[in-house]
Amino acid sequence: MDSIEEKRVYGDREGALEVYVASSIGVVRVRVADEAVGEFGLCDRCNARDIAATEGTVAIATDEDVRVLDLERDPDAAGTDDAAFADTGFGPAVAVGADESGLIAAGPDGDVARLESAASSDGEWTLLESDGVATVRAIDGDLVGTDGGVYRVHDGALDHAGLTDVRDVSAAGVPLAATAEGLYKLGNGWMEALEGGFETVAADPRSERGRLRRAHAVSGETVYAYDADGDRWGEHDRSSAAIVGIGYASTVYAVTERGRFLSATPDDGTGPWRSQTLGVGDVTGLAVPAAE
Repeated sequence: MDSIEEKRVYGDREGALEVYVASSIGVVRVRVADEAVGEFGLCDRCNARDIAATEGTVAIATDEDVRVLDLERDPDAAGTDDAAFADTGFGPAVAVGADESGLIAAGPDGDVARLESAASSDGEWTLLESDGVATVRAIDGDLVGTDGGVYRVHDGALDHAGLTDVRDVSAAGVPLAATAEGLYKLGNGWMEALEGGFETVAADPRSERGRLRRAHAVSGETVYAYDADGDRWGEHDRSSAAIVGIGYASTVYAVTERGRFLSATPDDGTGPWRSQTLGVGDVTGLAVPAAE
C-alpha cells in the first residue's frame, strides 16, 4: 500500500489545486490537476469527523472543536506542510458546513450554531433556535440532515422540512437528500428521484438556483450521475468501497472510506474513475475550496 508520505509529481500543470480529505488520523491535502494526482500528505493530525470548504477556507469538525484553515489570511499555507488550523471555540463537533453567511456546525448533543465569518477564528458562535434536533449527520448550505429528517436554517432558527433517516444533503442548485429509502429532490415538496438506500449526495456548488450543473449520489457500491441535458439520473460507475465524499472543480473528485482518492476524466461523464491510495483509513469526506 502507498504511504501517506509518498510524493507523486506530475510537473507544473496549469490549474493545479488542493483538495482536502478528512480522516480519523487527520486532514490529507491532495494536489491535483484535472484528473492527475500529484503530491499528497498529512497537513493536520486530528480526528476529523467532517469537512467543508468555502472560497479560501477549509473547516473541520473534530472531537475537540471546529477548526478553520484560512487560506486567504495565510496564502502560503496552501501547498505546504505547515498548514495552521485554528480553533473557533465551538467545542466537540460531529458535522460542519457553510452557507453564504458563514459556517454552520453541529455538536454531538444536537445543538446547531452559526459562525458569521467562515474565515475567522475570532468570531462567536450563535446557537440556532429549534424545538429539538435529532442526531445530525450532514450539513450543506442551509440544509441540516439528521436521523429525524431535513432541517433548514431560516432567520436564526431550524425549521423541520420533512423526510426521515437522512444520511446526507446537498444545497447547491436544487436541494437533494440521501435517505435510507431513496434519493430526493426538493420541488413542490420532496420528490423521489431514485429508489433505494443512499448514503452520499453532492452537487456542483456552481449550479444555478433551480438547476443542477453536475451532481452525484451513492447507493452501496453504485455511483449515480445526474444528466443535466436529459434531466435524469444514470449509473456512473461502481466502487468496491463506500464513497463518502464528492467534490467538484474542472473534473469530479471522490474519496472512499478506505482512503482511495478517485478522479474522473473531465471529458468523460460516464467512464471509470482513476484512483490513488492515500494511505489512510476511516475517511469521512473531502472538500474543494471554491475557486475565485
